[in-house]
Amino acid sequence: MQIIWHGQFCFQIIAHRERNNQVNIVIDPFDETTGLRVPKLEADVLLLSRSHHGEDNTKAVSGTLHSTGGVDTPFLINGPGEYEVKEVFVHGIPSFHNNVLSEEKSQNTIYTIEVEGIQLCHLGAFSQKELTPDQLEKIGEVDILMIPIGGFPHQNQRQETISSKEAPKIMSQIEPKIIIPMYYQIPKLKIKLDGLDKFLKTMGIKSIEPLPKLLVKKKDLPEEEVKIIVLK
Repeated sequence: MQIIWHGQFCFQIIAHRERNNQVNIVIDPFDETTGLRVPKLEADVLLLSRSHHGEDNTKAVSGTLHSTGGVDTPFLINGPGEYEVKEVFVHGIPSFHNNVLSEEKSQNTIYTIEVEGIQLCHLGAFSQKELTPDQLEKIGEVDILMIPIGGFPHQNQRQETISSKEAPKIMSQIEPKIIIPMYYQIPKLKIKLDGLDKFLKTMGIKSIEPLPKLLVKKKDLPEEEVKIIVLK
């Protein structure tokens, strides 16, 4: 399995199915209003954790071109429910995030993705102080957790997602084997988020060498100590 981070909440997961067939999964493609370069992506399965200007750019994602010359339209998942697509098992779990334009809370979908025998969890724009018992039960055991750490504070001190200070609480609830931080300040990003350094300091880590992508198999997962992976 390959896991690639494109910035913000956007991930590309390239996994293998039986008979060496690939399956491409894309989560939360963004657009140019973020200030970041919009990657051209192909997907068999496209997940959206919420409908939000700048973070649900489905036009940036095309179907996967097959050896026969045909192109399949991505299967779109944009809310809670249980789905099985091309040997990928997806469970969408309702949660909420702060709407920074109002005092209301909007729906966010947490996704668990099971493929290649590995259980991934993408929290989306999660802003709850902690997970509820029902959410934890539905999430279940997690091998790889993708968690926001940027906060996005405004004048009224509301945060769109959890910050680097709040993330460890959620991590301790889920107890994953690998943690990949997302949604933090990177060059050219127009909005102001917490930087990665704040998160690493909170975790008692001086620095981590970023990887261009994570290559992982079920047998490679750490057995005891939790591993934090930073992607470029």
